[in-house]
Amino acid sequence: MLNETDLSRADLNLLVLFEAVIEEGHVGRAADRLNISPSAVSHGLGRLRRMLNDPLFVRTPKGVVATARAMELAMPVADILARVRSVIATADPFDPARSRRRFTLGAPDGVSAVFLSSLLAGLKKSAPQVEISMRQLLPEQGESAPARAWRGAFADLETRAMDIAVVPADDIPARFHSLTLYEEDFVIAMRAGHPFAREATLDRYIGMHHLVVSLGGDPHGFVDTALEQMGLSRRIALTVPNFMFALAIAGESDMLVAVPRRFAALYASRFGLVTVDAPLPLPRFRLNAVAPRAAMMDAGLSWLFQMLLSACDVARSAGSA
Repeated sequence: MLNETDLSRADLNLLVLFEAVIEEGHVGRAADRLNISPSAVSHGLGRLRRMLNDPLFVRTPKGVVATARAMELAMPVADILARVRSVIATADPFDPARSRRRFTLGAPDGVSAVFLSSLLAGLKKSAPQVEISMRQLLPEQGESAPARAWRGAFADLETRAMDIAVVPADDIPARFHSLTLYEEDFVIAMRAGHPFAREATLDRYIGMHHLVVSLGGDPHGFVDTALEQMGLSRRIALTVPNFMFALAIAGESDMLVAVPRRFAALYASRFGLVTVDAPLPLPRFRLNAVAPRAAMMDAGLSWLFQMLLSACDVARSAGSA
């Protein structure tokens, strides 16, 4: 391993050269790709061999073959170069109309389904080449404190596996920037014509069969916590991993399911569902878009925060229309 003194000998261009040779498997093709001479590639490989104390590549009649040490280095070097390129890309002035960046967002599906359609419509107008990757987030099982319930999302943000997470939590660690997108509460959804809709009392509610959204299959949710505080319980007949699946199942069964109000306003009717207010007090949530404070130096990320806020405003108008 290089010590601090040895780092003065490290040239980032040597890692670029290493990447080209290992991907091309040929010194000449690597030289063409980098727009340098084959002798310059050979000279650079010589420097790398001395620095890393390994031959790295063995010549063959058809090109070069990576040594075991070179294969071990391939992924770490690719990761280093990807991070450096990302830093350089974010240093350039961000122009959404010309940008080809891909952003990764994470949210529970009952949240992403609220803003995604409006966000994509906004991107089509102002940033037609920007791309989005969505990841589904659900809280850690058995955790009630928000900072711990969403610790997996916070960890992914810090490693830059995600750019922004949208989570129903107010207790955001200080090292993160957050922006409230909207407030949410829950309603009870059921198939049209369900007898519970005519008389949505608490006694009848706990006598029904229930459906719970749980990524890991844990049947105990925040509704059960609220019931326990009242000395009550309910029967969980089924758990499913996301809210959209829950709507599909509820539309073809007699089970009740608690779903986010905005989400239900947009999608419940598509599955033949109706909704009523919950017959017990349930918590309200603020949906916050979260990113590391250090990452907010990125103009593209700041722009995406505002796009998310606008998308949620549009979705709220659509849901109440």
